[in-house]
Order: sequence, then C-alpha cells, then structure tokens
Amino acid sequence: MNLTGKRPTFKKTTQLHPYRIIIWLTLLIFSLFILRGVEQKTIISPFEPTPIPTRGAESYAAEGNAHFQAGDLGKAIEAFQKAVEVEPANPVLWVDLARIQVYSSALLTTDAQRSQRLAEAMESSRRALELTTENSYVHAIRAFVLDWSAGAAKDIETRNQLLTEAEQEIVFALSLDNQNTLALAYYAEILVDQQNLIQAETYINQALEREDKEMDVYRIHGYVRESLGYYGDAIRSYQMAAEIMPNYTYLYILIGINYRQLKQYERALEYFAKAALINEQLGIKDPAPYLAIGKTYSQMGEFYIASRNVEKVLEFDPENPEVYGTLGMIYFRARNYETAIYALRCATVGCSAEESCLVRNCKEGDAEIIIPPTDLTTTTVVYYYTYGSVLAGMHRPNNDYCREAMKVLGQVRNSFSNDAVIMQIVKTSEEICQSFGYSPVN
Repeated sequence: MNLTGKRPTFKKTTQLHPYRIIIWLTLLIFSLFILRGVEQKTIISPFEPTPIPTRGAESYAAEGNAHFQAGDLGKAIEAFQKAVEVEPANPVLWVDLARIQVYSSALLTTDAQRSQRLAEAMESSRRALELTTENSYVHAIRAFVLDWSAGAAKDIETRNQLLTEAEQEIVFALSLDNQNTLALAYYAEILVDQQNLIQAETYINQALEREDKEMDVYRIHGYVRESLGYYGDAIRSYQMAAEIMPNYTYLYILIGINYRQLKQYERALEYFAKAALINEQLGIKDPAPYLAIGKTYSQMGEFYIASRNVEKVLEFDPENPEVYGTLGMIYFRARNYETAIYALRCATVGCSAEESCLVRNCKEGDAEIIIPPTDLTTTTVVYYYTYGSVLAGMHRPNNDYCREAMKVLGQVRNSFSNDAVIMQIVKTSEEICQSFGYSPVN
C-alpha cells in the first residue's frame, strides 16, 4: 500500500564501462580502415567478381604451335600475335610468328594477298632482329622470310636484291651455329632459288643427317629434288613432311603437282581432293585445291570438268583475279576464245560487273562485282600474254580487239624483255595486229 501518494519508480541507472568504449572505438576505426582500402582498391571486396588470371606468352605460343600442327594457320598467327603482345621483348616469339606468316602465304591465291602476308612476316622478323643480333635461329628465320619474299617480288631487280640479303642472313646464322638444322635447310632453299642446285644438295643433305628435323627439312629436300627433275624423290620427301604436319594442305598441293609432272593425273587429283577435304573439315575456304584440280583436268583434256571445278571457286571467292585467270586458261585450251577473253580480262586489266557476270554465269539476285586491274608480275604474266594473244587472234574489223591487244602486249614487252620465250609469243601476236595496221605500244 502506497502511503506517500507517489508512483513507484522502476528505472535503474547504469554506468558505461570504460573497456566497452575502447572496444567500440577500435571496431569503428577498423571499419573505417576497411572502407578506405576497398575504395582505394588495396583491399578487394568479397562481393566483386573473381578476376580472370592473365595468360602468359608461353601459353599463347603453345596454342599457336598446336594450331600450326593442326593446319589452321590463321588461328596460329592470332595466338602468336597475342604472345608477342604479352612478351614483346622475346625475339624467338617474333620469328616463330614470322615463320607461320610465311607458310600461311602459300595458302593465299592472289599476289596482293601473298605480298601483304609476307610484308607482315618481314616486319615480325625485323622486330626480332631489333632485340638480338647474336641468335642463329632468328637470323635463319629472317633469311627464310627474305627468300620467300624474293619469290613474290614484282621485278627481277627486287628479287635478286632480296635473295642477296637472304644469303647474307643465312651465312651469318651459320657462322653463329654451323649445326643449326633449319639454317642448313633454308640455305639449300635459297641456293635453289639462285639456281645453284649442286651446292643446294650439299646443304640439304647435311640437314637430313641431323636428328632434330622439322617439316621444313623434308619440304626443302622435296623442293631441291623437284628442281632437279626428280619428281618421284620429291613426292617422297613431301610425303614425309606431310607426316609431320598432316593438315598443312600446301604439302598435298606440292605432292599433287609432282604427280602431275609425272602425268599420273589420278594420283594428283587424289592429293588435291585430300587438301580440299581437310580445308572443308577445318572450315577454311581455300581455292587452291580446286584451282589445282581444274588445271589437272585441263591437262587431261577434260575441259568441262576443269571449268566446273574452277567455277565452283567463284561461288565463294568471286573477287579473286587468279580464279578468273585459271578459268580463262581453261577456256583458251578448250578453244572457247570469246569466253576466254572475258575471263582473262578480269584476271589482268580488270572488268566491269557485267563482264564478270558473263564469266560467273550470274543468276537473278547475284552480287554485281567489279574486278580491278591486277599487277603484271611473274605470276600473272601468263594471263597477260595469253589475253593479248587471244585478242590478236580474234581481231575482226568490227571489234577493234587489236587496239587492246597491242596495249597489253606492250606492257609485257616492257616488263619481260629479257625472257626469250615470252618475247616470242609477244612478237608473234604483235605481228598479227600489225598486219591489220596497228602499231606497237611502248
């Protein structure tokens, strides 16, 4: 019973303990430290995604070599390009990239494409030389690049200059290491291109005696034997190279070409078809096997089948002047001269969309494709003088073909005056047009 008249108080006062205050202050300071670390990225938040580990150059190089062995040189190049991005100061990576770029150029069908790829290889090997001057392997690959670039040169002077530089590089590579197997093989290839076949045999035989033989050694041995006219030996060497790199279709093209030299056309077609099948499996649209098949059937006199194979290439590569040139030569051998004129025009001086459609047998809805002029080179000269010859032979008073013929033949004369065989063809064709009152064009 409350006798005072006041309501009872149940509140109880408590006193803060000093140790508890210290703990709270410590936690507060620690939280602020963590927050600042997260903001400055010195501490990673557990809620952020886990970073992807950076790949090393060695990993990319391994991937590139795997693609190279698998025959997908495009992906091999991409992998090595990533490798040199990660490790740009590694000269070996740069020349490994250059080597694959050179080999990939063999799978390209136009001079412009090949020249571009070889220029890229030249730049890669140059970057390597900037990083080292005393590496035999680097100088050997540089010589290899120079040699193949010489083969794609547009004139004799440039070709000879590049071959001289290639020989200087390979001699220096061997002075650094006279047991360098690739250097011995590449020297043999350079000597073949310099028409020094006997000395080439000496060097390639030395390379064959070594145990560390790569595909290059057997390929070059095949090249030496082929240059000497021993096509059966060449085939066997190319086949050994293909055992090391079974998906590099260029080797099968070389084997087929040598069977064609032996007039064993069925075997040649077998290897060209094998190259086409490998490309199909890899998803690569390479016209080279189909062009080789077309040329083989043409030599067999099977012009219809030959033209059908080359026309197939136009379905997926309708802007390639090399395809028009091959097709033009097939029509020429089949004596289908009017159609040959259109195809060879596309392969040389260029043609309109209407003219390219006549060659492609365009259907409604097909793309209109204009073919620009193609440079006159050692590769395209056969299309140029054949085009000029057909125009001269087909000249009539109402078509004025000789005007174009004399212009084209004049270009060939100016660029290949030292080639007796070509000049004889040019002279004979010019004489036909001169009989109609046309004068040579300089």
